Amino acid sequence: MKRVLGAGIMAGGLAAAAGWVVAAPDPLPASALKAHTANIENGKRLYTAAGCLSCHLPAKDNKQADMSLPSGGRVLKTPAGAFYPPNITPDANTGIGGWSDIQFINAVKRGISPQGRHYLPAFPYTSYARMSDGDVLDIKAYMDTLTPVQAENISPDLPLGLPVETVMRRGLGIWKIAAGFGPVTFVKDASKDDAWNLGAYLVQGPGHCGECHTPRNWAMAMDTSNWLAGGPHPEGDGKVPSLRELKSRGRFKDAKDLATGLEFGETLGYDKMSSGGMGAVQTNMSKLPAEDRAAIATYIMSLE
Repeated sequence: MKRVLGAGIMAGGLAAAAGWVVAAPDPLPASALKAHTANIENGKRLYTAAGCLSCHLPAKDNKQADMSLPSGGRVLKTPAGAFYPPNITPDANTGIGGWSDIQFINAVKRGISPQGRHYLPAFPYTSYARMSDGDVLDIKAYMDTLTPVQAENISPDLPLGLPVETVMRRGLGIWKIAAGFGPVTFVKDASKDDAWNLGAYLVQGPGHCGECHTPRNWAMAMDTSNWLAGGPHPEGDGKVPSLRELKSRGRFKDAKDLATGLEFGETLGYDKMSSGGMGAVQTNMSKLPAEDRAAIATYIMSLE
């Protein structure tokens, strides 16, 4: 009996050790990056489409903070705990001012910190992974022009605190495998026009619309078989509506109508476009070039 118990303990230990190794982060090396000349204006455009400021706002009670800068700290409540998106201004001590290009790519597209730890998927890197390296580096170039803010980052509020966070972060390596997360490239649909493909790229990648509007499967990964079909709100309160069949459901008349809604929201009577979870999204959409809004609307209105 003791031998059996001992063998079981040993097997369990070996399995745990193997899992710990498998769960290790796998960052890209700097040699993987191609030469790139940054386009700051494109970076600003995609920074806006990605809603970087919306997530990394300062806390509401921080009266001294500049709300136009992503210095972080505003709480994001989820069923798994409370998270505080970090400071992503170019401050060298508390922000991302000291990050190299490859560290930024690994963070945004692979969910791996410069310290070699898995980021919690409250950071939507599973969608940002579809962005091109050039677009991601353009975002970094724009963010490097922002005013640095010294703002200490806040650890998440999780059950049992730091021990759970440590195990959870390493275990995310197994989650990434179970969820099928890995290097992915956006591929244009040759049967569609340029506007549709641009819209698909913006929605699937920087816009990360699927993170809220797509239900989750058993592994808490996006259920792509029900892409943008709506589901439980990721913060655990209420539901997020489907973005499919918007015309047949009478939500919008056509792509032009949806593009107008994205631009003006409730100012022109588009119900629920400028409030709730869509408030910040619609604000960001209103700042994009008209051709981007038209492309996003073209793609979304094609979903049946």
